[in-house]
Amino acid sequence: MLTFVVNVGSGWDPLCSLSSELTNAAICQEVRCEPLAVGTRTKAGVGEVGLSASAQDVFVALTARVSATRPQLAVDCGLSKPTVSAAVSELEAIELIERYGAARGTIGRSAAIYRLGPAVGYALAVDHGSTQVSFRAVALDGRLLGEGNTDVLSEARAMVRASLRRRVRSGPLRAVVVAVSDVVTPAGRGGDPVVDGRVRDAVEALGLPAGAAVLTENNVNCAAVAEMREGVAGNRETFVYLQVGVGIGAGIVVNGRLLRGENGAAGELARLAYPWTDDRSADHEALEARLGSSGLLRRARARWSTADGPPPRDAVALFALAERGHSVAGRLVREHSREVGKLAASLSAVLDPGLVVLGGGVGANPLLTRGVVDTLAELSWPTEVVVSRLGDRATVLGAAQLAREHAVRRVVAAL
Repeated sequence: MLTFVVNVGSGWDPLCSLSSELTNAAICQEVRCEPLAVGTRTKAGVGEVGLSASAQDVFVALTARVSATRPQLAVDCGLSKPTVSAAVSELEAIELIERYGAARGTIGRSAAIYRLGPAVGYALAVDHGSTQVSFRAVALDGRLLGEGNTDVLSEARAMVRASLRRRVRSGPLRAVVVAVSDVVTPAGRGGDPVVDGRVRDAVEALGLPAGAAVLTENNVNCAAVAEMREGVAGNRETFVYLQVGVGIGAGIVVNGRLLRGENGAAGELARLAYPWTDDRSADHEALEARLGSSGLLRRARARWSTADGPPPRDAVALFALAERGHSVAGRLVREHSREVGKLAASLSAVLDPGLVVLGGGVGANPLLTRGVVDTLAELSWPTEVVVSRLGDRATVLGAAQLAREHAVRRVVAAL
């Protein structure tokens, strides 16, 4: 049984910009964390060694690169070359960085290339979805160490544990981020016990080692982080990642920060009042029931006749029929795209994001885009609409970004 201690930071750390705010806002479920073995030169029997401020700066700068020379680190940190050389020596002594090559110029001496060392460790991201589990292990400079997925939930624990066993030479596990398809309630808010229980069960089911610093974050929020860092959002500081698939949800980034809300439920579009008519009352999560893939298939079955051929088994098959010119499938997809466009227009009316990134099993289909674009143009402010290039990897990629950056923060805090 895991013992969860909720810990929410509040400060703004320039180290990670957007993602530091996300990490600060996430629930940090520390599982009997052991002190970090940083600043200790165990091989030489030296005790705790407090690193200089310049060594800390150089370490942080190197985490932003896969590798760097001392002149490059001097530029990144705004430090003199002698100061960087001294800092590098400090970091090498405790194996936080290591030399692994040399860069040869056309003239002059070659420059040593440095990367993070074996004492730094690694971070783990797990996307615990409703139908599959994916993981991604990354070094603290972003290098991929391992990844995998399974659509058999009962095998998820074995998959993750096998990955951890393979990481024995990667140093200590510094942080884990588990992405879940539920609201992650901020500390002290006393969220829905059922939802909080599902989040706790999802984490416990992975069998993570005692001592791992485990954070949870909503899966759509993680995807929004990935779009900011690695996807089509680029360097846009304000945008909405709109996921349309089995469910619907939005990851909202405003001025470079994820909007999580008082209850951690910002972007939970399923709770929008729907329908809004005189003759029908709004039902609980009725909008998701309408716009999720299950609702789309229900409408398809209601419209389908024997003359239309075998009905589609899932949304993928429906869109494939529409692409091949099937008349009923085409009408259903056009109608659905306009309804998703109305949802995007509602978001635009409140947030004016300027950019909507479409993702999810349904949202990422290019056939949906035209109707969303046309409906937004008709009902709302000028808003760019693009389809995610990250696909179903967006969540685990964003979780890995958060896990890596939280791990860096923990190491720096221990220097």
